[in-house]
Formats: sequence, structure tokens, C-alpha cells
Amino acid sequence: MGHSYDKNEMYFQVQGDPHPWPHNGRTPAAACAVLVVDMQHDYCSPGYYIAQAGYDTKRLRAPIRPIRQVLAAARVHGLHVLYTRHGRVEASHSPGPKTAAPGEPGWQIVPELLPQAGETIIEKSTCSAFISGELDRVLRHKPITHLALCGNTIDVCVHSTLRTAVDLGYECLLLADGCGAVNDGLHRWAIESVKVENGIFGTVASAQSFVDGLRLAKEAQA
Repeated sequence: MGHSYDKNEMYFQVQGDPHPWPHNGRTPAAACAVLVVDMQHDYCSPGYYIAQAGYDTKRLRAPIRPIRQVLAAARVHGLHVLYTRHGRVEASHSPGPKTAAPGEPGWQIVPELLPQAGETIIEKSTCSAFISGELDRVLRHKPITHLALCGNTIDVCVHSTLRTAVDLGYECLLLADGCGAVNDGLHRWAIESVKVENGIFGTVASAQSFVDGLRLAKEAQA
């Protein structure tokens, strides 16, 4: 999953903890992607699944603004943008609220983060987007080797997707303030578990660090 060095391409680094992303500083923007995980009404908006389950949707809407910043920078600087969208494929026999089936209102991506023309949406029914969707095939076709992940929730679908990505050989960045959780403890755990052992699951940065890394690289190239 390598890429040859080309002086005409833009190379950048985001300052992360415990290391920058891309780690080697010689990965072009065109080999990197932002993956927006499950930013749907079910996991962000009052009245839908997560609210019906008794959780505060303000926590899960907080990532919307940082994600918008990240997407704007990614699109300007030539990174790919992909989305995942979770849907129930069959009736659940467990009690309590249920996630929406494809096509239902709760399944829709929130309007603040709608994909632009040509951006890929990976439909999935499992926590990891690599298991029930076509994510790996899509990424390798482009080809994309580096993923910056954001979305909801950081401890469930974001983390499951990130862990699978690392197992498959992708280098990952977790955008901490671009992810939501139902409580602070889960948010902290998800971040710390990425950073442990000098970044066993990648590295962690803020949305602003992501934007700054791209901006500085563009200024240096000019």
C-alpha cells in the first residue's frame, strides 16, 4: 500500500499524539481520506434512536462543527471524503429503541454534513464499516492508504472501524473533537486506547490541528 514520491504532489503532516499523521511525511494528500462515521439523525438528533435510548444528543451533535472544518480543509487540499451510514437490515428482537432501516428518517445523514457530489457513502449494518460494507474495496481502488476518522460514536462504530482499518494495514488518525460519545468516560477511554503503546491504533489530533497541518503544507509548497 505504498506510493511513489512526486514533487508535484502535496505532502503534509498533522501534529498528533503520540506521533504525526501521516507518520513518514511522504504520503500525498491524494492517498489520504477523511471518513465520516454514522453522522445520522439516529445518532445526533433529538427524537431519534440515541435520544429515545435516554442519552443527551447535545454531546453527539458537538462534533458537527469540527467535522465541518475538517471536511472544508480536506476538500480544498485534495483529500478524499467518504461517509458511512448505518441501517437496520432486519427486525431486532431486543427490547428498547431500534436504529432505523435504510430509507427511514433516522437513517439520513444530518443536513449540516451532507456529502457533496461524487463523495462515497458506504452502507453498513455492523459496527465496523469494513465488515458489512464495501469500504476496503473502495479504498484500495482509489487507492487510499491513510484514514482520518470522525463521527459517532467514538467508542462503538468509530473505534470498531478504526481497529479493523489498522488490522488491514491503513494508517489511522482519530479526530478527537470530531467524535461524540454518550459520556466523557467513554470518550476518554476511546482516545487513550488509540494512543497506548506509542499509538497501537494510530494517533490522535484535534480538528484544528488537522486544518493547520494542511494549511502549513500548502503555504510551504507555494
